[in-house]
Amino acid sequence: MRSIEFYKNDSGHCPVEDFLDSLSNQQVEKVLWVLKIIKEMERVPACYFKKLVNTDGIYEARSSFGGNIFRILCFFHERNLIILTNGFQKKTQACPESEIEIAEKRKKDYLRRYNDGRAR
Repeated sequence: MRSIEFYKNDSGHCPVEDFLDSLSNQQVEKVLWVLKIIKEMERVPACYFKKLVNTDGIYEARSSFGGNIFRILCFFHERNLIILTNGFQKKTQACPESEIEIAEKRKKDYLRRYNDGRAR
């Protein structure tokens, strides 16, 4: 079983919470259902969770509801801890490069603060 945590910046702000707050209750329920699958299943189907190619270890949690597609980008820290960095509604086939850049930046920030003893 994996653990899932939300990335928080130095001031404690959590971008994924902001993203979830922007969704309807039903959309949030679907996203949380997918996160539960990722947390509990040993082998998660690629339709819900997959590593993005040409990234620094960034994965995407994939959900959809009512014709809308949602993604939450994340990374593994240690063996079974997943840090969720940012979420967005997907409108194109490819994952937007700007969202990947945000996830990679937040991963570096998290790891830097973790190594300094300030993250988590």
